[in-house]
Amino acid sequence: MSSAAPDPIQECPGCKAALAPGALACDKCHALVHAAQLERLAARARQHEERGETIAARDAWISALPLLPEDSTQAAWVRDSVRRLHATAAAGAQSAAPPAWAGKLGPLAPLAIVLLSGKWLLALFNLKFLLSLGAFAAFYWATFGAAFGVGFAILILVHEMGHFVDIKRRGLPAEMPVFLPGLGAYVRWNALGVTTRTRACISLAGPLAGCIGAAVCALLWVQTGNRLWIGLASLSALLNVLNLIPVWVLDGGQAIKALNKAERIVLACAAVACAAASAQPVLLLVAAGAAYQAFIRDVPAAPNRAVLVYYLSVLAALGLIMALAPPLPQS
Repeated sequence: MSSAAPDPIQECPGCKAALAPGALACDKCHALVHAAQLERLAARARQHEERGETIAARDAWISALPLLPEDSTQAAWVRDSVRRLHATAAAGAQSAAPPAWAGKLGPLAPLAIVLLSGKWLLALFNLKFLLSLGAFAAFYWATFGAAFGVGFAILILVHEMGHFVDIKRRGLPAEMPVFLPGLGAYVRWNALGVTTRTRACISLAGPLAGCIGAAVCALLWVQTGNRLWIGLASLSALLNVLNLIPVWVLDGGQAIKALNKAERIVLACAAVACAAASAQPVLLLVAAGAAYQAFIRDVPAAPNRAVLVYYLSVLAALGLIMALAPPLPQS
C-alpha cells in the first residue's frame, strides 16, 4: 500500500499567495493546496468502488490523507470512507462462503441470498430520492394540474441531474437529488477540496441541463402548438436565470468564486447587454450581483476564462429562450 507524498508547491493554486513549506491549506483563501491531486485520487477511488474493487478504493482514499490537513472536514470524511470500505471488505470476505441454511434450498439458494442481503434494492432504488420526487410532483400536480405538475417536476429533476452527473463523472461522492415541495431541490456532495474552477463547473452544470430541458420544451411547442410546452419552457428558463444570480448559495454564487475582478465586471456588463437584447429585465439581477461581487474582498487574482465563457453562454441561451417564448397564457 502506497501513500501520495505531497509535491512541493510554492504558491497557492487559487489565490497565488506564498505558501509555507509543507503547507496543506492556504492561510489566505483556505483552499487545499493539493486540490488537483486530490481530485485525481477521488476519481480513482470512485472508479474502483463502481467496479466493486473495495480494497483498491480504500487504498486510494488512504493515499489522499497525507494531502489533507488532519483536522479538516475532508480528512474526517476520507477516514470515514476508509473505515466503511474496510468493513465492507471484511464483510465480503466473511460472506464469500454461502450460509449453512442455503444448502437446503437447492437451486433457489442464490436467489434467497440476494433477496435477503437487500443490496439489489439499494442498487435499484434510493427511497429518499423517489419519495421526495413523488411528493414534489404531487404538490405541483395538486396546484397546477397533472400535466404541468409532472412536467415541472421533470424539469427540476433535469437541472439537479446536471449537477449530479457532473459530480459523478469527476469521481466525486454525491447523493441522488432530494426534493423539497414548494421550495426546490438539492444534491448533497463532498467537495474534497476541489478547485474553485471545478466547483464552478459543477454549479453551472445544473443551469446548463435546465437550459437544455427548457429548449426541448420550446421545440415541442413549435412542433405541436401546445401551450403547455411553452409554459414549461418559460418557467424553467426563468428559474434557471434566477439560479445564476451570483449571491448566497445559488449556483451563480458558487460559480462566480472562480472569476477574478475583471471577469466579474465583464459578466456584469454582458448580463446588461443580454437583458437589453432579449428584453428580459430579470437578467439585470445577474448583472447587479456580478457588479457587487467585483468589489468584495477575497477575489481571486488568477483569471478563469473558461468559467466566464461557460457562465455567459448558459445565461445568453436562457435569455434567448425567454425572448422567443410568449408570456404564460392567462386563464
